Amino acid sequence: MGPIVDPVCSDERLPERTGVVVIGGGIAGSSTALFLADKGISVALCEKGHIAGEQSSRNWGWVTARGRDMRELPLCLESARLWKDMNEFIGAETGYRRLGSLRLYDTEENLAIGEEWLSEAKLLQIQAKFLDRGEIAELAPGASRQFKGALYAPNDGRAEPQKAASAIAEGARKRGAKIFTHCAVRGIDIQAGKVAGVITERGRIACDAVVLAGGGWSTIFCGNLDIRLPQLLVQASAMRTEPMDGPVGPTIYADKFSLRKRLDGGYNIGDPFHTKTEFTPDSFRYAFDYLPMLQKSWKRLRPKFGSRALREWRRPRHWSPDQVSPFEKLRVLDPPATDLFLSRAHRSLIETFPAFSQAKIAQRWAGLIDITPDAVPVISKVEALPGLFLNTGFSGHGFGLGPGAGKLAADLVAGDAPIVDPTPFRYSRFIDGSRPKPKAGF
Repeated sequence: MGPIVDPVCSDERLPERTGVVVIGGGIAGSSTALFLADKGISVALCEKGHIAGEQSSRNWGWVTARGRDMRELPLCLESARLWKDMNEFIGAETGYRRLGSLRLYDTEENLAIGEEWLSEAKLLQIQAKFLDRGEIAELAPGASRQFKGALYAPNDGRAEPQKAASAIAEGARKRGAKIFTHCAVRGIDIQAGKVAGVITERGRIACDAVVLAGGGWSTIFCGNLDIRLPQLLVQASAMRTEPMDGPVGPTIYADKFSLRKRLDGGYNIGDPFHTKTEFTPDSFRYAFDYLPMLQKSWKRLRPKFGSRALREWRRPRHWSPDQVSPFEKLRVLDPPATDLFLSRAHRSLIETFPAFSQAKIAQRWAGLIDITPDAVPVISKVEALPGLFLNTGFSGHGFGLGPGAGKLAADLVAGDAPIVDPTPFRYSRFIDGSRPKPKAGF
């Protein structure tokens, strides 16, 4: 069972018409609805389950630019600026605090990777630096050993995944957006070759544009439209402790564990370098797209066959709007945590910071992350279907990027000057022969 998320009540009556329908109530979809509504555009957000029911509430809560791919760094920085003022902007608590992030290095190899990243990131005016031993001890007190080095980004922060998307969705509602939960969109009504509306399980909504922010479900939705969107899912696990005394310092990211203080006084703990990956039908459909990533990250991905493969083989690839859709048959992806990864991360944490031997684990959970072939999101129009926009494929960076991604998507839909150059996030890179490759941050 996943974390308990702040509830968001559904509006009752579907509108006959709205300007934009946003599909998906995670951090990206909720942020898109917020910034569309802030522009005065009528918007309805439709979520098949409940707001932030999947990865948007199951991630580790990082809002960080450190270590990110250079192609998405400008969006990281703009998103951080939006996070900084978000509580005031929506009049609610997201849990955001700007307390920095600290990458601790145990090996010369990883330290060299960090040094190479910083040399590039400085060209984009990233606020980050390497620390000496005294500075490391001050920011990460109580360590049982010394480290090869540490990279500190003081402007990074964290927020609370179980609060943030819900608060942002309610902020969108305050600006006039309609929020519909337990309301799956089965398909798009296409007339004269462009978007004319959506068909939900509760009826039709006429609209001029659709923003698909469906996370791990986006590929399935696009497939029903014969639109090829290469995404694969990997499973990451996390756990939280009960409230305990300890420093409220930067988020810590080490070679074998991650750690950050929660707003409730506990800590989130995770394994930053291991995910569970299952071979599924899409693994074979998109194998060519993902060859560069497999070569780069084979050991970390740990691919194998599992129960998800059988479920996805049985899932229909096409259905009509009058049929029950896959989104109604399985409303929330709720995989069990990978105890092996979490137990190993917990042991490493205790070995490094012995004070955590007293921590009591309150909960473990897992979530499925939508990964693109280059580990960079898709925030873009789809030329083949005018009126359709994508906001998906965040590759584990979606929580931190959420507000910026929502603002960029809203700008593109409205035809306004975009918050950042959208070129790196264009959908067409997957179909025009570009063969984009992962570079960093995966």
